[in-house]
Amino acid sequence: MMTLWQGLCHLPTSWHPAIGRFFGKLLFIIAKSRKKIAQANIGACFPNLSKADQQILLQNNFTHLGRSFIDTGIAWFWSDKKIQSKLDYKIIGIDLLFERNSMNGNLIIFKHSQHLELDARLLAMNAEIYGVSRKHNSASMNKMQEKGRLSSIKDTADKNNPRKFMKWLKAGKNVLYAIDQDYGWGHSMKLKFFNQEAATIDTTRKIIDAANANLLFLNSYYKNKKLILEIESINHLGLNSIELAQKINNLMEEKILQHPSEYLWIHRRFKSTLGKNFYK
Repeated sequence: MMTLWQGLCHLPTSWHPAIGRFFGKLLFIIAKSRKKIAQANIGACFPNLSKADQQILLQNNFTHLGRSFIDTGIAWFWSDKKIQSKLDYKIIGIDLLFERNSMNGNLIIFKHSQHLELDARLLAMNAEIYGVSRKHNSASMNKMQEKGRLSSIKDTADKNNPRKFMKWLKAGKNVLYAIDQDYGWGHSMKLKFFNQEAATIDTTRKIIDAANANLLFLNSYYKNKKLILEIESINHLGLNSIELAQKINNLMEEKILQHPSEYLWIHRRFKSTLGKNFYK
């Protein structure tokens, strides 16, 4: 399987959209549980869309899910040289990672796009980046994931090991952190996301205050076959933990709405609030 995956990723880039569509259609048929999850999320987050339009969004979402096999493979298997010569991409606002006082780190919040791995790889090819991650349930997949990510990212820390990434922030490093998933109630509060109550990480305020770090947001999307990465500052002055967490949720929602089919709707985002039965 690994050889096949790598082989598909090294086919001409003009073939990649067709490969993505093929795998997207295949997953739409066989990945029934994930399809139910995405369908439930889309129904909850886009109640004003007709059933027909929700179905179109679901199908387009699975097309991007199929394409994510290629995008993730590029991120993990391609060399920097090949990416620079073969991939069309643009990073807007990268100066924010360099113009700040070197004593201040940057906590870079980003969303779970279908091309998240490629987003991180591209950013790490253009700046010194560290990441916060979660171990994969499969030991073999976790090993592959770690090796792939470390092809460009300097190091990763498990989300349950905050001391490690706090040390990087205090040393003035750039740290990527995708916080838009349901991680339970350990460090979360109930806040609005697409007008639904969702378990939302509430430690962002504590992290940036303790590390004296800047707070940035990374958005990404495809435009005319070019992958665009946009970095912007998040104004957090005067906001407490709850207000900042809600502001980040609102920003996530705003960016997702611009390219909804590229988001990772197959995650059970509302399992802690709407219950696991919501996805059955």
